[in-house]
Order: sequence, then C-alpha cells, then structure tokens
Amino acid sequence: MNKLYIGNLGETVSPLDLESLFKESKIPFSGQFLVKTGYAFVDCPDENWAMKAIEALSGKVELHGKLIEVEHSVPKRQRSRKLQIRNIPPHLQWEVLDSLLAQYGTVENCEQVNTDTETAVVNVTYANKDQARHTEEIPLKILAHNNFVGRLIGKEGRNLKKIEQDTDTKITISPLQDLTLYNPERTITVKGSIETCAKAEEEIMKKIRESYENDIAAMNLQAHLIPGLNLNALGLFPPSSSGIPPPTVGVASAAAATSYPPFGQQPESETVHLFIPALAVGAIIGKQGQHIKQLSRFAGASIKIAPAEGPDAKLRMVIITGPPEAQFKAQGRIYGKLKEENFFGPKEEVKLEAHIKVPSYAAGRVIGKGGKTVNELQNLTSAEVVVPRDQTPDENDQVVVKITGHFYACQLAQRKIQEILAQVRRQQQQQKTAQSGQPQPRRK
Repeated sequence: MNKLYIGNLGETVSPLDLESLFKESKIPFSGQFLVKTGYAFVDCPDENWAMKAIEALSGKVELHGKLIEVEHSVPKRQRSRKLQIRNIPPHLQWEVLDSLLAQYGTVENCEQVNTDTETAVVNVTYANKDQARHTEEIPLKILAHNNFVGRLIGKEGRNLKKIEQDTDTKITISPLQDLTLYNPERTITVKGSIETCAKAEEEIMKKIRESYENDIAAMNLQAHLIPGLNLNALGLFPPSSSGIPPPTVGVASAAAATSYPPFGQQPESETVHLFIPALAVGAIIGKQGQHIKQLSRFAGASIKIAPAEGPDAKLRMVIITGPPEAQFKAQGRIYGKLKEENFFGPKEEVKLEAHIKVPSYAAGRVIGKGGKTVNELQNLTSAEVVVPRDQTPDENDQVVVKITGHFYACQLAQRKIQEILAQVRRQQQQQKTAQSGQPQPRRK
C-alpha cells in the first residue's frame, strides 16, 4: 500500500507546497500531488517509503500553520470503515488487540503493515463506518487481586494519577463492595486510544508484578521460619492458572517438612486477642453478621467481638480461637479489611496489635536473660514484642505478651512465641515422665 492521504491542509496549500515539503524531508514520490479542498493524495515508490513518510510527517510538520496528517489512502468504498492504528507497543499481544477491537463490532480484516520501527502499525477494516468511528476511545479491562490494588493506587492515589498523566489515559477501579471472600479480584478499567491503553497496561502490570514479588519474598521467609504455615491458606494470590507462578518447590518442600503434626494428631488450638479500631467493627461483622460468619467458616476458627470497655473506647478486642493455619487466615483477612476500608490515616502504616496469654512461669523464657530472647524476637520479626512488667497473673495464672507490627511481622512473632511455649511444655512433660519413672524412697 503506497498511496498516501494527506489531511488537515489549509485552503491555500498548493501542489508545489507539498512537493517542496517532501523534497525537504527527502521522501521520494511518483506522479503529481492531487490536491482537493483540505486534503490531497500522492503515490510513493513503494510501501516502505510510504511508511517513512507517515512516521516523519504525520502530526509533526506544519504547513501554512497547520499540522498535517499523513496516512495510507484506502479505496473510497472502504474509507469510512477502515482505519489505521499506529505506535502499538511490541509487547501488546495480538489476542489482546483483537479482543479490544471486537468490542466495537465485526472486524473483517486486521493486518500488520511492515515497518522498520519498534512499534507496530495495523490496518483495521470494520463491517460498517459506525463501528470504525467508535474505536477512537476504547476501554481496556484488567483483573487484579485486591491485595495488589492498594499499592497500585498508592498513597492518596499518587501512583495511579502518575500512570494516568504519563500515558494520557483515564483509569478507574471497581468498588470494594463488589468483593467477596470467593471473588477477591478488582476490575481495573483503562480508557484511551489503543496506543495509550497499551502503555498504561504495561505500567499497571509492572506495578502489580513488583507487589507480587515483594509478597512472595515475604511469604518465602515465613515458610522457612514458621512451622505449620500453609502459604496458600490466606488466598493472597490468584490461582496459578492465572499466570502467576506458585512459590518455588524448594521453599514449599522446606515448609512441608516441618508443617504438619504426626498422622492422627490435630494441631493445637490457640487463642489470640486482636485489637482493631472501634470504627472497624461494623465492617468486620458485616450486614446481619454475614461477613464475620463467612470469615469464620473460611478460616476454620471461632471469631468473636468482645464488648466495648466504655462508650469512648477507641479499640475493640477480637477473640480468635483456632490452630495456627486458622489464625493466619483469620488475622490476614481482618488485616486486609482494615487496609481496604481505610481505617488508618493515609500516612499511617497498617499494623496489627495481638495479645497472647502465656503461663506466668513461661514469661521468663519469652523475655530471656536480660531481655535477650525478646530482643532477638524483635530483630528477627520486625514486630514490637512486649511483656509488660509487674503484671498480675489472671485466674488461670497467665500473663499477656503484646505483639504489634504489619501482618507478616505479627504472624512471625506469634509463631516464634508459640515455639517457645511448646518447648517449655515438652520440657515439663519430660520432667514429669522422669519423675514418675524414679523409684519411690522406702520408709523406715
């Protein structure tokens, strides 16, 4: 296709003006320029020269004060239903392009025009002119797991605004109300031309991939350090069939080797007191208690909200009872809800405050000599671990250990403390066994 259409011409433009322009740009042409009111036609020696003329002149060169448009000419009967799309990024797959174009009608033909440039150029023919006209602005829809959307948006929407500005697109994200426990994905809708949508898609996926890799790194650390952790338990990521790979086999195997108790034994149930903003209680409970019931079934844990300590209480206690995996799932979903509903200020880091009750005789083991163990815990987990001094044990001879940190840090600290408590219980059991096996002293 070597015949060119030259548009947006002023009324005073002559064939001589166009000849001079092409000669100055060192673009050969054959025959004469056929000039009409506002547009003109000319032939190039071949298709490659026609492409170079389009790339060098269209939207870049002024003639009598107006930026000219240069594109392939098409037969008159097709002119209203055929269009050309340029500057398509090389990473955009044909399947994606086809699905975008098909949203506006029946595509009779879509062919790539040979070009030496890095970006692709395609000619598209629709069944009628109305369909072709509507492709000026098209929506691109991307499904993304909700765990990544917050970081895509950024603080006060800065990340999303930057992508919109850099790519000249309009981006919207489906509301949180559309989410359920079984459908954790949000729809990201990008509006613009095909070229700008493709640029925005590249930036969006780059940000989502970065968030995914950061989370995988954090979870792999958990797999090495937390016995009993099932990395897929929380449902943080879409299924592997969606194109995101599962954690590496080596890491999964390392976790599995220490994850589960011997056959026939159930993991011990634990009770954790989680403290959340009082304003968040309604969101956790849900309409007529539906959310907390769903959450309890999903996690396999008992979840109860304790009464407020007073009318002005800023925090409420959530009592979670269940084995380690259930704790991970329940606390993870509650943490996610706090992030989603913006119960923390824009500059505040979302943290969990968890309290674990431990036997008073084991508190010293958590603290360690001179505070060594608790300091090591804080360095290892990045969570704040505090055993308040001068606590009075409760009726069960237990004291409270307070843990504060982001989700993974809080989970890691809980698991390490539970390990210490399990060691104390094993040692006590060994002592009892040893004592019961000793012969009783004889009476004289």
